[in-house]
Amino acid sequence: MAQQKVKRLPDADVEAIFGAFAAAEPEPKGELDYVNPFTLLVAVVLSAQATDAGVNKATKLLFQLADTPKKMVALGPAEIEDKIKTIGLFRNKAKNVFALSQQLIERFDSKVPESREALETLPGVGRKTANVVLNIAFKQPTIAVDTHLFRVANRTGLAPGDNPLKVEQGLLKIVPDQYLLHAHHWLILHGRYICKARKPDCWRCIISEWCRFEPKTPAPKGS
Repeated sequence: MAQQKVKRLPDADVEAIFGAFAAAEPEPKGELDYVNPFTLLVAVVLSAQATDAGVNKATKLLFQLADTPKKMVALGPAEIEDKIKTIGLFRNKAKNVFALSQQLIERFDSKVPESREALETLPGVGRKTANVVLNIAFKQPTIAVDTHLFRVANRTGLAPGDNPLKVEQGLLKIVPDQYLLHAHHWLILHGRYICKARKPDCWRCIISEWCRFEPKTPAPKGS
């Protein structure tokens, strides 16, 4: 379904939307499994063009064997590849996981850095991945724009933009401070389960009264 071009919502509606999200789910959580900042970083790198459920299935054993950069390097590229072979693009991802583990050891004393600039120097880590890690591991108020969040921001009128960076910057300007830490989780989960790409479930959406998407999807017959 093509994105509709809509005008940005007024501040009062933005406040109402995030107030509704907060009331419904005060502490939203990401769906990737991890045990520390390093395994979170690896999981997010692996999640590109893959489902969280698929990544969790593959990393269950991987993280039992290698939950630190040193253990991951000791495992080696071939063994990493073998453990994640059910994930799309697994060969390239295995190379990146091995290489970023090496760089964490050599450049960051085996610790995941707490800045976007430093994170983006690691193999396989772009702005979205860095923002997820900063938000979840280090409680920084960043917004990671994936396809779900991009769709919701444009459909609703929260932060219309023709690329992820514009949407991210737009949201950072308009999301009230008290909601900023959890904003990207609320929007991603909303896009994943309610505001779906082909046919949004407007009839069970908690923010439909403020959303500018039209026409709203009616409830299925007999529901």
